[in-house]
Amino acid sequence: MSNNHGDAMHALVKAHAEKGLWMQSQPIPEIAPDDVLIRINKTGICGTDVHIWNWDEWASTTVPVPLITGHEFAGEIVEMGAAVSGLRLGQRVSGEGHLVGNNSRQSRAGKFHLDPETRGIGVNEQGAFAQYLKLPAFNVVPLPDDISDDIGAILDPLGNAVHTALSFDLVCEDVIITGAGPIGIMAAAIARHAGARNVVITDINADRLALAGKVADVVPVNVATEELKSVAGKLGMKQGFDVGLEMSGNQLALDQMVEVMVMGGRIAMLGIPPGKSPVDWSRIVFKAITIKGVYGREIFETWYKMISMLQHGLDVSKVITHRFDASDYKAGFDAMLSGSSGKVVLDWRHVGSE
Repeated sequence: MSNNHGDAMHALVKAHAEKGLWMQSQPIPEIAPDDVLIRINKTGICGTDVHIWNWDEWASTTVPVPLITGHEFAGEIVEMGAAVSGLRLGQRVSGEGHLVGNNSRQSRAGKFHLDPETRGIGVNEQGAFAQYLKLPAFNVVPLPDDISDDIGAILDPLGNAVHTALSFDLVCEDVIITGAGPIGIMAAAIARHAGARNVVITDINADRLALAGKVADVVPVNVATEELKSVAGKLGMKQGFDVGLEMSGNQLALDQMVEVMVMGGRIAMLGIPPGKSPVDWSRIVFKAITIKGVYGREIFETWYKMISMLQHGLDVSKVITHRFDASDYKAGFDAMLSGSSGKVVLDWRHVGSE
């Protein structure tokens, strides 16, 4: 199918196997009958994008070069394939960036987030750091009018937080979250929204802990200067925390979490430790702790849950700390690389118009 939007677009490309990204002119994607073409308004910069920028070991063995990166986005449909139904031109949308197959046992059971054939936009396939994105209609998530493009552009990481936080019942439970990055902070807000009694979030980054206190009604704890057990005591928890959400990927943080959990406590792990880590499994066994690994979002149950929560009181808008025009993307990545930012959003609406 041909497009009516000109021949080329601006896009951020991993053009070379080295540190950085490059703004280049790229062909506007040609869509198939089951695809839509989305004009991108806003994108969020993800930790994954930072790995790709830095061209670390994971990125260099995973990402093909050249590739348009980025996978957190909000935009509007400007073209639809002949087989697409249930959507309309001009509709505001975000979308699931995991492209799944339909052959595996998991997919055929509707457990799309567990499909081993999954490929990611901006990681394995052409991504959303561009003026236009081709996406299967199946992956499109319409945006209600009361959810802004800024929030639409961070629904992907919010979904990670929702999937992790809702892994276990939170009503009246005491929750500890290790890692006050943007996803950990959003998970804290979700836990409060879902009815947790006490929510404690830990880190050693004072800026991130301060941001957590602005986004949600939580107790920020700098574990470099304060003992977790004393915090639990001050909050009236005689036995410890009921639910743990490990978002840091730091083995020491997991060890600290295990020590302050109740007998029979439950831990959901989203953070990815670098390489292999020693684990005191006997401590986990003797405390009868359940550990659940979390990957991505439940497609599409998580999307339903988070949109519903956003429409009924969940507010994570303050987690966005920086906004840049996409042409100033280097400043956006500098903010992310500083380690002190929340979410960083790039605006694509005026790129190339000057």
